[in-house]
Amino acid sequence: MRSTLERPPAHVCAAFGASGEPAAEPLPDSAVWRCGDLVFKPVTDKARTLWTARALDYADEPGLRVAKPVRSTDGRWIVGGWTASRFLSGTPEHRGDESVLAAVKLHRATFGLPRPDFLATRRDIDAIADRVAWEELEVPLEETKGGRWFEVLAGARRPIRLPHQVAHGELLAGLLFDGDAAPGVVDFVPYYRPGEYGAAIVAVDALAWGGATRELLERWAHLPEWPQLLLRAVLFRLAANALNPKSTQASLDGLRVAAREVSGVL
Repeated sequence: MRSTLERPPAHVCAAFGASGEPAAEPLPDSAVWRCGDLVFKPVTDKARTLWTARALDYADEPGLRVAKPVRSTDGRWIVGGWTASRFLSGTPEHRGDESVLAAVKLHRATFGLPRPDFLATRRDIDAIADRVAWEELEVPLEETKGGRWFEVLAGARRPIRLPHQVAHGELLAGLLFDGDAAPGVVDFVPYYRPGEYGAAIVAVDALAWGGATRELLERWAHLPEWPQLLLRAVLFRLAANALNPKSTQASLDGLRVAAREVSGVL
């Protein structure tokens, strides 16, 4: 993997039409570089990068700003190990209801996307945790890092009868807000679950780490299978925390809050 401090080469910037712009500058706390109206990201997974470019290019929904990918002058999404998209202004903020609504809109906009082929071969912690939450896999979970809470809640799982589609599993962390402008989507971390699962993950993350309360869950109770999707979402996060050797006590404390609130709406 290239160093995150490496600047996109001049020929890459030129290939995406940024040759006349000022030199690229790094965006804070990331491997992303901005050059005028374009943002450049180093490619670490070609299949996922290509899928994400097509997904964001496909997404078009009123009330959402989407960082549209940019093709090179010869039509490629990737040049020299880099990909480009339009710059979106804003920063992540804790806006629970707006974030859940953004998830609902995003999954409505991406309903027709096919299941990404690379999902079947994912073996990272989050992919394993997702399968564990959905009863497709059993692995030991460290009790003191979330496994005990997982065990307590897992017995409440019931069948969910909703169609599957691509669902964003990390929307809250990457959603950008800029005043009264529509929320901005700059990435897509896909799973293949009911679309409302993405909204449930946003709600659980907002409970765990964004200061939200149970009222957020109650305001979105009209979503289909909402209690069971919230349960899958908190089980997903608990399993990931238990499997992650770098997880912190702070992350577990937040998940305990989310687990208590979700258990109250089951």
